Amino acid sequence: MARRFSAPYQMEPVSRLASWARYLAVFAAIAAVVSTLLVRFDLLEVRPAIVTFFGALALAGLSILLALAGFASIWQNGSRGMARILLALLIDALILAYPAYLGWHYRTLPAIHDITTDSIDPPKFETLARLRQGDGTNTAVYAGLYSAELQHAAYPSLETVQVDLPVQRAYDITLALINKRKWRVVDARPPQLPRREGHIEAVARTAVMGLPEDVAIRILPDGDGARIDLRSASRYFESDLGSNAARIAKLSEDITTAAENAPTPKPEPAPKQPAKGKAGQKK
Repeated sequence: MARRFSAPYQMEPVSRLASWARYLAVFAAIAAVVSTLLVRFDLLEVRPAIVTFFGALALAGLSILLALAGFASIWQNGSRGMARILLALLIDALILAYPAYLGWHYRTLPAIHDITTDSIDPPKFETLARLRQGDGTNTAVYAGLYSAELQHAAYPSLETVQVDLPVQRAYDITLALINKRKWRVVDARPPQLPRREGHIEAVARTAVMGLPEDVAIRILPDGDGARIDLRSASRYFESDLGSNAARIAKLSEDITTAAENAPTPKPEPAPKQPAKGKAGQKK
């Protein structure tokens, strides 16, 4: 009986709108994945790869429109293709979910890309400054008071990290946490008191696209302890969508935790005094 009812339906033509919706969704998924891999593995300049990625998003949006039109067509004339429409909508949703989340951040967060715990005297990009001079890259110079005001309004909890450890120990802990994160360290200079501060520069990557974001860290002595200032800045685009602030907040928390759990160094034993001879003992 089921075959008797299904046979007329199998004779109906497949909706061309449903087929095109699926084709576009699959092509958009391929373009999105390829453009992401091109950026993450530095196989193409960032700008062309990003344009390709936005083209993939546009195709996903067009696929959704064709899927809705195909659904209306199937509803009216009883043609086949509902499975293709559902598959297209699922692929489009997967493609657009994360960009939609980033778009919400773009509307709610300030359009700044350079975040630091010391907006008066931020850690400087020295080695990384040479990588921030090409076309389309953000400058290595801090944006100044306007950016600082926007940062303090959006991320008021970001501040200098102070630890009750010697400055060399604070430097070692910070560098170990950076290496654990697998950031690419391009400069690491331990503190050599009293001549030089501890200074670290590294390149981090965003979670999905792998866009480079540069990090500079300064470690200075502060009495018996140390103070650590951090700076994280996107190399491209005027808005970081909150990634740099999240990076600094997490690293600050990990530094504080590691400093609190660091073993207390054992005091050096006092040098032994030579034994004195007994009074009246002849040599």
